[in-house]
Amino acid sequence: MAPYEAVPAVLGNPDPALLRRALGVLSQYAPEAIALGQRFADAGHELALVGGPVRDAFLGKAGVDLDFATSARPEETERILAAWGQATWDMGREFGTIGARKGDVVAEVTTYRSDTYDPTSRKPEVAYGDSLDGDLSRRDFTVNAMAVRLPDLTFVDPFGGLADLAAKVLRTPVDPEQSFADDPLRMMRAARFTAQLGFEVEERTLAAMSAMAQRLEIVSAERVQGELVRLLLAPRPRAGLELMTWTGLADVVLPELPGLQLTIDEHHRHKDVYEHTLTVLDQAIALETGPDGPVPGPDLVLRLAALLHDIGKPATRRLEPGGGVSFHHHEVVGAKMARKRLRELRFDKATIEAVSKLVFLHLRFHGYGEAAWTDSAVRRYVTDAGDQLERLHRLTRADCTTRNQRKAARLSHAYDDLERRIAELAEQEELKAIRPDLDGTQIMEILGIPPGRDVGAAYKHLLALRMEHGPLGEDRAREELLAWWAARSS
Repeated sequence: MAPYEAVPAVLGNPDPALLRRALGVLSQYAPEAIALGQRFADAGHELALVGGPVRDAFLGKAGVDLDFATSARPEETERILAAWGQATWDMGREFGTIGARKGDVVAEVTTYRSDTYDPTSRKPEVAYGDSLDGDLSRRDFTVNAMAVRLPDLTFVDPFGGLADLAAKVLRTPVDPEQSFADDPLRMMRAARFTAQLGFEVEERTLAAMSAMAQRLEIVSAERVQGELVRLLLAPRPRAGLELMTWTGLADVVLPELPGLQLTIDEHHRHKDVYEHTLTVLDQAIALETGPDGPVPGPDLVLRLAALLHDIGKPATRRLEPGGGVSFHHHEVVGAKMARKRLRELRFDKATIEAVSKLVFLHLRFHGYGEAAWTDSAVRRYVTDAGDQLERLHRLTRADCTTRNQRKAARLSHAYDDLERRIAELAEQEELKAIRPDLDGTQIMEILGIPPGRDVGAAYKHLLALRMEHGPLGEDRAREELLAWWAARSS
């Protein structure tokens, strides 16, 4: 049998071990689901648990967010849910989806449907369907095209999803060309599920992704960003990113990533920046902390910064005399490029600012290993990093991918020393809240001036002295301020 041919349905004969596992998970929310199914049946409608919750049940994972498909139209669904749950909402009404909550269980019920794209449109067109099998046929992959009919708990698997789940294979229920034409975002989902579940894409589906990657351009940036975020927060983002690069999806979504493959010099004397970047991402993830630590994983900002930290290298690549390669100021160029790309992907302002700051600062430490920093330089490092200091610690450490164990140990010891000095200075001076020894009101009183630019200039002068020399005390700060003012006024 060719890898893309439909696996015979296992309806009525699922794998016993997988079925026992699934039933154990489903039983955790069966009372609420069965009760809801009975309400739909009493009203003359079908209801089935579908998609991710069914797949995850076979994987032994339970959740409280349940997706259902129904023959009922949205207005009838809303009436039934209002009688079943404690709260309802209809933000997905245009797609046929009504939501409800009962206790800890969140249910989203969608009318049987089929989504298709107009070649010039960024939004899918919704058409209601009339059967569960038809609804399952429009799902992205067979492992998400399984269902459990309610209230009788009949397992439905018309496309062999359970067999693919056991084999850890991603395959579309219908021809992949049709599936990806109907919704190109499904190609991004393939990359995401590769990262999330550790599955592989079967041959024909993979070929269709490569042939149709440019079709992803019609999908809105917001939807693409959503899938990229889910991929990056998955346990194995590297696998998903490699799939995106290999198929050409990254050329559409994140062209800076495959662009890093072009930064090996012709003599192969410089490391592969693409592979280096993925290794840095892996190492940054390994440095994330538990929920009570300073950088609880999965941390989107740290992972984005690791992914983008070297994207300025292709634009700054220079061949030096003797055959060497340099990337001068690639952190400056990279920070600008990161900001631009994240804006185009519609990330929020706080994420953009944090990631671009980390990209800009990721090389700052390397001067520490070359020459001893003054206390002033350490203070500036902390102040410039601001609330991104803990992430910067991890990004900087992750950025060491050298195979030279002596060099790696030297860099690690140097950063250990920097962190020790930061801790010592922080204990002495409360570095996170560095302020001049005099505030704006005191400056105006001492100099006898009103609010304005002169006050700001004086404040910056005192802050620079504070950074350079540490705490001055009010008396010395007053002397320094008056001396600065006299020199400025002369």
